[in-house]
Amino acid sequence: MRPGTIWRFISVIVIAAVCALAIWKLPLNLGLDLRGGTRMILEARDTETIKVDDDGVARAKEVIERRVNQLGVAEPVIYRQGARRIIVELAGIKDPQRAREVIGKTAQLEFRDERDKIIMTGNDLKTAIAGYDQYNRAAVNFELTQEGAKKFEKATLDNIGRRIAIYLDDELLSAPVVQTVIKDKGQITGVGSIDKAKDLSMMLRAGALPVPLEVLHAEILEPTLGQEAIDKSKVAAIIGAGLVVLFMIFIYRIPGVVADIALVLYAVIVMAVLIGLKAVLTLPGIAGLILSVGMAVDANVIIFERIKEEVKAGKRIRAAIEGGFSRAFGCILDSNITTLITAGALYIFGSGAVRGFAVTLGLGILASMFTAVVVTRLILVTIVDRNPEKYSKYFGA
Repeated sequence: MRPGTIWRFISVIVIAAVCALAIWKLPLNLGLDLRGGTRMILEARDTETIKVDDDGVARAKEVIERRVNQLGVAEPVIYRQGARRIIVELAGIKDPQRAREVIGKTAQLEFRDERDKIIMTGNDLKTAIAGYDQYNRAAVNFELTQEGAKKFEKATLDNIGRRIAIYLDDELLSAPVVQTVIKDKGQITGVGSIDKAKDLSMMLRAGALPVPLEVLHAEILEPTLGQEAIDKSKVAAIIGAGLVVLFMIFIYRIPGVVADIALVLYAVIVMAVLIGLKAVLTLPGIAGLILSVGMAVDANVIIFERIKEEVKAGKRIRAAIEGGFSRAFGCILDSNITTLITAGALYIFGSGAVRGFAVTLGLGILASMFTAVVVTRLILVTIVDRNPEKYSKYFGA
């Protein structure tokens, strides 16, 4: 075996080992349709001072998206329904009460002096982090923006010896006495448990809702694809994969076995990349994977047919393999690029499950090109170089 081939083999083995380790050690995120979660319906409400309009609901949706992202939910589905309603679907979140509190709370923070004059609001916060005060009680440590720091410095200077009350949605959290001038940092106490401090700090970082939202409905959703259907899908996938393996072996013999090995590596790579990117696997995503498997098989079929044509033209087997891959590469590249463009468009302009389909399809195409063009070629060349005369008959000679 040539030195260059040895290093390529080692590289492929390392890639396979790393991917297998990732699949073994790291969890795969499943979508709402596969593992269930929470679904909420929120509706914007008018108040005496705020009238709901399209811009207010749009900005409220953006705030909800920021809050959900900080909850750590992968691929949430958030969309508007009608003029006032926002639908939120969170895969894997089985506590609708906490989701209701975090997502639906207005989180309007206000600092008021003893005359009930508003000194500053949550909009003046630069960041907020959960922590503990000097008595080991849960608190929120905050840092102010440049403008907020000027406001707070002046307010504390004017109110030394007096109280500055901190309100969250008109509910008093604490009212500490100002002992000294405070510039750009401070602490909010009286928030309760450390979990509530974390939720509050998260909401403050995401910003207050521009309009009040009422949670009309919050429920736990079971997987839309039941366990029985999932089990049947697994059986169908195994049968389908088995038929593909047998077809490739029956039609192409040793090259077919090589293609099957490449397909196994393809599956390992795609699953590992999905896990590494913390992507969410949904039913449309599975459809994207299946479609890319078909394209991977198709690439191998094109390559093998081109090799057959080269052999029939009188070339020796080693030259036929090189010629077959060269001729097939352009066709494979063109077809995959057009599909990648489609996947890219779906990802950019789509949302939710559509983007999940686009991600799995795109990753599958890239992985299939690598396994078909690189791995299959590497194994075939290695086999043929050992005994060209013996193996030439398996390529149509």
